[in-house]
Amino acid sequence: MEKREQLYEGKAKKVFKTEDERYYIVSYKDDATAFNGEKKGTIVGKGVVNNRMSNIMCQMLAEHGIETHFVEELNERETVVKAVEIVPLEVIVRNVAAGSFSKRFGVEEGTELQSPTLEYCLKDDALGDPMINEYQILALGLATEEELKVMSEMTFKINALLKEYFLKIGVKLIDFKIELGRMDGKIILADEISPDTCRFWDAQTNKKLDKDRFRRDLGGVEEVYQEMLARVTK
Repeated sequence: MEKREQLYEGKAKKVFKTEDERYYIVSYKDDATAFNGEKKGTIVGKGVVNNRMSNIMCQMLAEHGIETHFVEELNERETVVKAVEIVPLEVIVRNVAAGSFSKRFGVEEGTELQSPTLEYCLKDDALGDPMINEYQILALGLATEEELKVMSEMTFKINALLKEYFLKIGVKLIDFKIELGRMDGKIILADEISPDTCRFWDAQTNKKLDKDRFRRDLGGVEEVYQEMLARVTK
């Protein structure tokens, strides 16, 4: 697969056209941002970790009936993916109170939620990715009622599969963010699953194994990214 014109560059990835309009190439960067781009830095090796780990997760989910954009890993930083139309929403699942959820609702970080929560944010950096509800999504024509139903069911299934998978390697899945895409009239997973997009805590010690170490200046950022990759590739 040949990498051609760059289509898009985001905070963590570049997307390129290929000679086949059905496929793109995603290239993962080491750039790190937090707080809607207000904090910037570099996490050495992050792109390698996120590429490899996301591909492993996509393949695991596919084995359980979740269709994803993954096609083929080209090298340690680049992967061929299906060309999809991204639904302009971030879909967030929370199993344990942390981060903005704790701040918004005055719930102590680390509190187990009685059921997983589902939140949507409008995917718009200029607006700061504001929260948006289902009525507003429908009113703006961002997704149909049927698509929202499929997205919700798929996301909760992904959550259940990921929780079980990570617990087996001694990691608690606190929360995560995904993006979904449209392809041939279907909704599919079209995003990474990595320490950039998930909160991971060690199941025994609650040590943070994700980008919160960068956000909160906790140190050991590169080390926990490598640790997460090592755990999923054992």
